[in-house]
Formats: sequence, C-alpha cells, structure tokens
Amino acid sequence: MTDHADIQVADYYDTDTFSRIKAFAENRETPFVVIDTATIDRQYDELVDGFPYAKVYYAVKANPAPQILTMLRDKGANFDIASVYELDKVMALGVSGDRISYGNTIKKARDIRTFYEKGVRLYATDSEADLRNIAKAAPGSKVYVRILTEGTLTADWPLSRKFGCQTDMAMDLLILARDLGLEPYGVSFHVGSQQREIGAWDAALNKVKVIFERLKEEDGIELKMINMGGGFPANYITRTNDLQTYAEEIARFLREDFGDELPEIIIEPGRSLISNAGVLVSEVVLISRKSRTALHRWVFTDVGKFSGLIETLDEAIKFPVWTEKTGSGEPEDAVIAGPTCDSADIMYEHHKYPLPLNLAIGDRLYWFSTGAYTTTYSAVEFNGFPPLKDYYI
Repeated sequence: MTDHADIQVADYYDTDTFSRIKAFAENRETPFVVIDTATIDRQYDELVDGFPYAKVYYAVKANPAPQILTMLRDKGANFDIASVYELDKVMALGVSGDRISYGNTIKKARDIRTFYEKGVRLYATDSEADLRNIAKAAPGSKVYVRILTEGTLTADWPLSRKFGCQTDMAMDLLILARDLGLEPYGVSFHVGSQQREIGAWDAALNKVKVIFERLKEEDGIELKMINMGGGFPANYITRTNDLQTYAEEIARFLREDFGDELPEIIIEPGRSLISNAGVLVSEVVLISRKSRTALHRWVFTDVGKFSGLIETLDEAIKFPVWTEKTGSGEPEDAVIAGPTCDSADIMYEHHKYPLPLNLAIGDRLYWFSTGAYTTTYSAVEFNGFPPLKDYYI
C-alpha cells in the first residue's frame, strides 16, 4: 500500500477476521489492541511452508502474551529470548531449554548462569567480554557470533550498529570460543526489522560464507549453523513483497553460497508473524488547528508514543490508520499526536495523514498491523495512563 488516503480494510484483513475484531472491540473502552490468534496460526504455517529447511525461533520480544506463546509452543516453535524475565515466562509454559536461544548479546554474567542452569545451551555473542562470561557461566555451550550488516538504509527499523561486529572480529571470537572450551557453532545476522530489500539477505550471506570458508581452511573450525534473524516485513503502508517471494529468493541465495548441503538454518520471526494479526483501537480526543489559516488539523488520540506506538519514532513505521468515515468526503492532511504532556508524543507530523474532514471528537481510529511491538513498548504509568490493554480472540 502507498496511498493512505484510501486505506481499504480488504488490503489488510479478510472480511470475517476484521468483522470479528470490530465486533469484539465495539463496547470496550479505548485504547486497546485486539489480536486475532487464527491469523498468527495461519502465518506460522505459511512461514514453515516457505522455509521448510529452517528452525523457527519466535522473537518473544515482539509479543510475549501467554496465548501466543502457548500456541507457538504447541506448533513446535523454538524461542529467541532476550532476558531472564522472558525465560521465566516461556519456561512457565513447559518449554524446555533445548528449544531456547539466548539471543541478546548484552547480558549479565549471572543471567547467563541462570539460563545455563535451566538447560539453555545456545548463546549469541558479539564481543570478547561477553564471550568470556559465557565460557565461565555456561561452559561447553554452543555460541554463535552476530555480525554487522549493511541493511540499515533499506530497513524501516534498523538493528545494526548497536549489535554485531565486523567480520574479522567475528572470526577472532569464534577461534577464542574454541580455545575457551565453548563450541563455535555458527554466525548470525539481522538485516533490520521491516526490511523491504531482499538483497540485504544476499549481502549478509556472502559475509557468512567467507567466515565459514576461512575458519575451516585456516583454523580447522567447521561451523554448523546460520541464524538469519528476522526482518521479514509486516503489512504497513509502504508496499513490500509477499513472504513467498522472500522465501524463494533467500533459498536461492543460500544455494548459491552453500550448495545443496545447507548448514542448520535458524530464522527469528517476530513482526512478520504477529503484526498483521493485530488492530489497535483508539479514540479521537481533540481536533484543533494552530492558526486561523492553518492548512492542516492536529488530531489528538488517546494512544501515543508512550502507550504502544513508540515505533512511530522518527516516523519510521507508518501504520495504516482507518476510520469508519474513510471515503465519506475529501480527506485533508492531518498531524496525528498522542494524549500526554510531552511534546515528543507526536506520531506523524512531517508525513501527514489524510483523514476525513468530517472526523469528529469521539470517533474511533483503527491502527492496522499493530500486533507486534505495541504492548511490549507501552509505558507503565506515564502521565498516569495505564499500559495498553490487549485482548486475544
């Protein structure tokens, strides 16, 4: 989608799904997000069909609701965990340590020990200090090193810079892992969340191939795994290819670099699996103009950056916004802002949204594709507002 003056429900949800969500939402006080679990179920199956050679490690940070974790547990998913708190939540549902990866490269030594004691044997790293902590607190474990990628220019939510290291350092770390008694298991990368350029995977895999070949030839280390992270896009305003296209192209990249005998492949979906299942419902609190001659309105809603929409920071993620009055007259560009007493609480100011001129205080705005990274980013009590409510149907 590119024309948000004409957001159509059918471009994001089938009729039955949206009718079910809308009926459920009708008499509930806003703001809240409704997650359709049947959509997640279907999208997980599509992911497995598209990547039959890969192990799926769900990125729990996207949405750690027990309803989602339980469904994915029962469907055979593994779990990418970022903290001891996520670990406790997943293990409370009966998930064993052999289905878990500690995917955060920034972790306390005592947390590594906790993971190890609970049976986790797969750890991400990107620095010598962290690797030495793993060797002490989780002896003999498998480690994979995260490398830097160049996907930042084409991803809506870049994730390199803070995480990962250069190729030469990655090789040094994998050699050191062997010397410390750990198993140098593989290499990971993340091309950026909401990555629209499929070629980003090709560039990253080319780097991985070099690491695999050089370590085997020069140091006798045979790596066994590639963790390709997440990055597959959700269905926002900016058009993307469908998942099948990503799957076909990435499979081709893998064959070109590694032939028919692939190493173990891991993918870590979060956004692509959960986002499209959610609809966030908010209410218009106020509509105003800043001068008598202002060409656009300010539309203030009861949801904002601090109540689930932090990914609108720098207007990075552009959610489709729909109202029942869409199509009922010529739209006019509007700034959309949240309800708090913080001037940063503006979702879209430079990239203005066409909204109907007859939009009124009390009308509802439906934010599509908001199943991921909304509840988990919601503030605890900023301005006294409670965290974003979530429902699962």
